[in-house]
Amino acid sequence: MNARSALLILLGLVIGVLGTVFAMKALGDRNPMPHAVMTVMGHHMGTLGQAVKARQCDAAQANEHLLRLQSTASDIVEAFPGAEQDFVDHAGRLRTALQDAVQAHPTDCPSLAKAIKPVGEACDSCHQQYR
Repeated sequence: MNARSALLILLGLVIGVLGTVFAMKALGDRNPMPHAVMTVMGHHMGTLGQAVKARQCDAAQANEHLLRLQSTASDIVEAFPGAEQDFVDHAGRLRTALQDAVQAHPTDCPSLAKAIKPVGEACDSCHQQYR
């Protein structure tokens, strides 16, 4: 191997390392908020859904999850800056469904299932279009 080949290999390695560093920086700079908001909402909806399926619906716990969902839903528009108006409208429908669910204050599984049904429908409607 001559000096020229060794230099080209070294140059290729340096360029590869620099490219990797820039790529990792770009990935690190992404906005984690959208994923975080959806993950938190998925957790609370999943917990409520599991409670209904297991027929173990504690009113205080259900209310806590509904309140957390309502609070997190208020971050959706901020988490997706520059979203189109239709997306903002979907988020508004979700907030309305959550407000109705919180106000219903479900105390048993049938009332919890009834309260979260419109919430799930609002989530599904948006996810069908924007996921």
